[in-house]
Amino acid sequence: MSDTHPPRPAGSLLVISAHAGDFVWRAGGAIALAAQRGDRVTVVCLSYGERGESARAWRDGQGLAEIKALRRAEAEAAAAALGADTVFLDAGDYPLPEGPELTDRLVRVFRDVVPTVVLTHTLTDPYNADHPAAARMTLEARILAQAIGYDAPGDPLGAPPVFLFEPHQPEMSQFKPEVLLDITEVFDRKRAAMECLPAQQHMWDYYTDLARRRGSQLRRNAGPNLGLPSDTRGEAFMRVYPQVTTQLD
Repeated sequence: MSDTHPPRPAGSLLVISAHAGDFVWRAGGAIALAAQRGDRVTVVCLSYGERGESARAWRDGQGLAEIKALRRAEAEAAAAALGADTVFLDAGDYPLPEGPELTDRLVRVFRDVVPTVVLTHTLTDPYNADHPAAARMTLEARILAQAIGYDAPGDPLGAPPVFLFEPHQPEMSQFKPEVLLDITEVFDRKRAAMECLPAQQHMWDYYTDLARRRGSQLRRNAGPNLGLPSDTRGEAFMRVYPQVTTQLD
């Protein structure tokens, strides 16, 4: 009897990011790993982060249209470094206009890319209301995309798991690192993607250090038998829905 396993079917990772840079800091490793496996990766940027997350460009005297173009170019370069495609909905930020119109646009993305895994923001973030707004719309769009009677192109969606990536202030956002992902082999790609975002250069070292800390936790929770190296890098996530499995491991 052969010990070989059939090839794993390609997956489809959908990442919904409130602003143009969020997906890089919080899920760049997960994106790069998925792309490396051959999965289709689609990053939806609901806004460019032009008002609330582009302070440097405003101080440099750039106008709104210039800042949007700048942030789009940065996000496209970062996504390319990670191996992802990008969709920009240009919904505006600070505030992100949560509502049925934008949710419907997300339903159509869900039906188009048919995700096997979904990543988005936490449902609590007292420092940035756009992030939980994006999470709420993501979860609602997933539900609507499953409904056979919902008026949108494509077939009804299955039930892809949803993971919430780590916010900038985890202790204040009720974030618990329930899932630790080893991103060591692709961390250089994540760092390269971060460096595509000079408008938020102050974030580069913060998220490099966070990857080290989560890597340390990953090694401790994995135990000594795996022999993970001391320079292990990690990302942390929370699950929204129960894990479905045939065994506990």
